[in-house]
Amino acid sequence: MPTPAHIEALIEKYLQGTASPEEVAELNNWYRSFDDSEAEIPLASAADLAGLEARLQQKILQTTGYHTTSNRKRSRPWVAAAAAVLLMGLMGTAYYLFFAQQQPVAPPAVAVQPKPAPVQIVPGGNKAILTLADGSTIVLDSASNGVLSQQGNIAVEKLDNGLLAYHINGKIITENDEAFYNTISTPKGGQYQVTLSDGTKVWLNAASSIRFPVVFTGAMREVTITGETYFEVTKNEHQPFIVQAGNSRVEVLGTHFNINAYDDEASVKTTLLEGKVKVSVAGQTAEQASRYLSPGQQSNVGKNGQLRIVDNADTEEAVAWKNGRFQFKSADLKTILRQMARWYNVEVEYRGNVDLHFTGQLTRNEEVERVFQLLELTGEVHFRTEGRKIIVTR
Repeated sequence: MPTPAHIEALIEKYLQGTASPEEVAELNNWYRSFDDSEAEIPLASAADLAGLEARLQQKILQTTGYHTTSNRKRSRPWVAAAAAVLLMGLMGTAYYLFFAQQQPVAPPAVAVQPKPAPVQIVPGGNKAILTLADGSTIVLDSASNGVLSQQGNIAVEKLDNGLLAYHINGKIITENDEAFYNTISTPKGGQYQVTLSDGTKVWLNAASSIRFPVVFTGAMREVTITGETYFEVTKNEHQPFIVQAGNSRVEVLGTHFNINAYDDEASVKTTLLEGKVKVSVAGQTAEQASRYLSPGQQSNVGKNGQLRIVDNADTEEAVAWKNGRFQFKSADLKTILRQMARWYNVEVEYRGNVDLHFTGQLTRNEEVERVFQLLELTGEVHFRTEGRKIIVTR
């Protein structure tokens, strides 16, 4: 079969050493279209690659009668082509077989992906965002101390201890003055404390918020919260302090109390430490659902609006978070871990039945691994971390 003209041209270029890699590949493909039985050569006595090349030259001469040196015969182009390409094929095969027998073949390189650094789960700290009346925000944990904002006659100041305070700049505020509303929100793993313009002190637990006017005007001082907050309300008999928390409404004159109103808890709990408060349920009249609490009592308002009073509440447990502790008394594990998840900013996944109860206390400064080690001492439960997820098993 005659050799195609473009193949002859490629052979010439190859013999002259000017063929490109693509052209060499095309010649190889053309060569492989022939019966390659003649490419089989013995290697048992081959000393090195140079010896193989000499034997290949002799093999080609015997097979085709064509020398691969400068005395190429133009009268037999197909023989020249066959010889040249045969030499390429044989040399490539010989090189591979020779070195494959003489040297160990290195395994293919495998890209090693570096292991991601383990996620460090640390206790929470003072973190919060202040949203001003105009919608602008200030990250309080990174803001410098001093006046952060001037809203009307009210200055917002970050104190040296990192807490927030509102000040009225020497003007009497009346009912007709415009009320600017601000919101302070803490993330998971955050907490914060603010002193409102009337002197009331508010502590926010993790994943909580409070919306309040920068100055209280009118007949009542009213705020709205989510999550958990502790209040020390400045007494003012002429201006009751109202807290709206979910479906629960708490009215006070001056007192200390804690409200737990997380959405993932079964009820809104108001625990009274000092003074007197009135708890009522949204959507119901005072006669239907309102009770006064005395110190040591706790109200539970369920999702269905049912109001229940606990007479001898554990007030220390209720405010342990404010005092830097986790404290539990026969608490079920899921309740405990909901608190942990908020403070350490983690997700909890349960595998199997974990209907367990614990009593004890821990500081909120503990590393999460230490907390789990203490809980595992019971031998009833085990914890494993995957990133920011905690896997809980029996």
